[in-house]
Amino acid sequence: STRCNDNDGTMLAMNTATRPRAVTTTCKTASRTDKRVKRHQRMRNKISGTTERPRLAVFKSNEHTYAQIIDDTQGVTLAAASTLSKGLRETLSADNVNAKTVSAAEMVGKLVAEAGKAAGVEKVVFDRGGFLYHGRIRAVAEGAREGGLDF
Repeated sequence: STRCNDNDGTMLAMNTATRPRAVTTTCKTASRTDKRVKRHQRMRNKISGTTERPRLAVFKSNEHTYAQIIDDTQGVTLAAASTLSKGLRETLSADNVNAKTVSAAEMVGKLVAEAGKAAGVEKVVFDRGGFLYHGRIRAVAEGAREGGLDF
């Protein structure tokens, strides 16, 4: 039988009669990040932001949530917001709200919608970045809709 050694990606061949020996094949398991990036790439093959309808891209890390409105035809970011934005950070600390919460993500959605409106954007295409449409990703979408973006 074989089992994966996570440290260096080599397979170990196990036999009761002999000692374990390294085999040259590598493990085929992908990390969660690799799987998310692959999902995002599949989505990006179908979704593209245009000048009339730019892309609202969302990314979440363990600590923060980021959103930006992107025109892919020109390769330009039209508006951006995150839980690291100066005004939002002050609001979060004043309200004693953690940056990783759903309510903070909803504020990011409202802030990016406000910045998008200022840049003249009314309609967007939503890009969830390979993440499930749940929790913080959904909160950003709902906040952007409340802020006046149409998608």
